[in-house]
Amino acid sequence: MRIYTRGGDQGKTGLIGGARRYKDDARVEAYGTVDEAGAFIGLAASQIDADRNTDIMDLLIQVQQRLWDVGADLAAANPEKYTYRTPDDAAAELEPHIDRYKEEADQIKKFVLRGGAQPSASLHVACTIVRRAERRVVSLMQREFIHPPTLQYLNRLSDLLFVLARTVNARSNQSDIVYQNSTDVFRH
Repeated sequence: MRIYTRGGDQGKTGLIGGARRYKDDARVEAYGTVDEAGAFIGLAASQIDADRNTDIMDLLIQVQQRLWDVGADLAAANPEKYTYRTPDDAAAELEPHIDRYKEEADQIKKFVLRGGAQPSASLHVACTIVRRAERRVVSLMQREFIHPPTLQYLNRLSDLLFVLARTVNARSNQSDIVYQNSTDVFRH
């Protein structure tokens, strides 16, 4: 396996299908931010007490696997010659997990400060990076076709990561800190 190809030395990178784009192209920004999100999810997973959170660890690995699919789909600029990997129901697959894990933390009505136990804080960072990835995909879709389930998945994934961050805090007996100037934003 060659790690370096020198192909990017002029500021371009290859997309799936062979097209070359500048590294600051909207498509490259989108899948690059998805890659960054996956790395931060890995960082958070490395900080989680695996003995008490095997379920969360397994879920985060599934998410990282799916993010590679999302990234690949975003790296494919020619939909006629590519079979998408992100299934249409990828976002819906996250919803039962969101519903399950939100029950472990105290109910909230207001925004909370991102933090708490170290793995929780890292999950909050991953959540914000997924939200940035979502914004990059929205920017891309205004210029070019994207596979819609990729955007839907990122939207739901940020919700999941927020809920998991709160669950990790709850399992660590760490209370969330409510943002003092928040109005009620969450409904039950």
